[in-house]
Amino acid sequence: MQDNINRQVYLSSRPVGIPRAENFSLRDAQLPRLDEGEILIRNHYLSADPAMRGWISDVGGYWPQVAIGETMRAFAVGEVIESSRPAYGIGDRLMGIFGWQEYSAVTDKHVLLKVADVDLSLSLYLGVLGLNGLTAYFGLLDLGGPKEGDTVVVSTAAGAVGSCVGQIAKLRGRRTVGITGGPAKVRQCVEQFRYDLAIDYKSSVKLDDELQAACPNGVDIYYDNTSGPISDEVMRHLSIGARVVVCGTAAYSSWNPWNTGPRPERHLIVKRATMRGFLATDYAARFPESERTLAEWVRRGNIRYAEEILAGIEKAPESIQRLYRGEHTGKLLIRLPSAGL
Repeated sequence: MQDNINRQVYLSSRPVGIPRAENFSLRDAQLPRLDEGEILIRNHYLSADPAMRGWISDVGGYWPQVAIGETMRAFAVGEVIESSRPAYGIGDRLMGIFGWQEYSAVTDKHVLLKVADVDLSLSLYLGVLGLNGLTAYFGLLDLGGPKEGDTVVVSTAAGAVGSCVGQIAKLRGRRTVGITGGPAKVRQCVEQFRYDLAIDYKSSVKLDDELQAACPNGVDIYYDNTSGPISDEVMRHLSIGARVVVCGTAAYSSWNPWNTGPRPERHLIVKRATMRGFLATDYAARFPESERTLAEWVRRGNIRYAEEILAGIEKAPESIQRLYRGEHTGKLLIRLPSAGL
């Protein structure tokens, strides 16, 4: 730790639409001193996630809005360097809500997972073995409930969550159709993430026709990461008893004012379908068991992943905008000096 300095990225202005680099600033803070019950973590990797837009911009979300001047809320993974909690020892590796900063003083409520594995890269615990993989796991298996013969359609199919959803569905023997943007991501979906078929919505003349051809018997599970026009089209192809899992709303840059559009209710009634939203943190008590399953799948090569790692905390402010532009080629992470090369 250099001169007891903790470099942080904080929210310096409220964005309109997608957060941009200029909405954040860097500062050098003093290394935090621990209060009773806290632990001090030296972060190795910081995460950039689409949900961060909502934490900044939306009022009335599932978590309090990040305040101007507050260190940016973020998932991170690192190691314990000081502890006043017997449950956490020096050297323990933890994943949780630690913020965009080099060091974090946190309590139990911020810790989501203790990393037991030493044979897998720590960065994976912010992606396929972290919230992205856990979101895919619980959303598909618990809410989607895949059955024999199901066709599973996934939006943002090449993303950190969507790519994992498709592969878990294939592990369960289901047919998978991914929706993504651009020919490179279509190839990635099929060649790397093992989708049976991928649709490029950006070049599609009529998405409705492509969905009909890809899903002639209808969509049994729709894993919705986008909302918006893509989801409106998928709703028209739901099968009887379909399950719609609502994970994200990436199609919208803001929910102020509230977005309106085609209504799904008639499709849900006619197809006797269900539609349910969720947060992965709803399943926090089950994280260790599901992480062990995901880790074994990764070791066996059953689940593949892609990462794009930016070097240095200075890259964090631009990362959310990169996500929404679709400029990344895998799970987007920021590597701090403590992680090494």
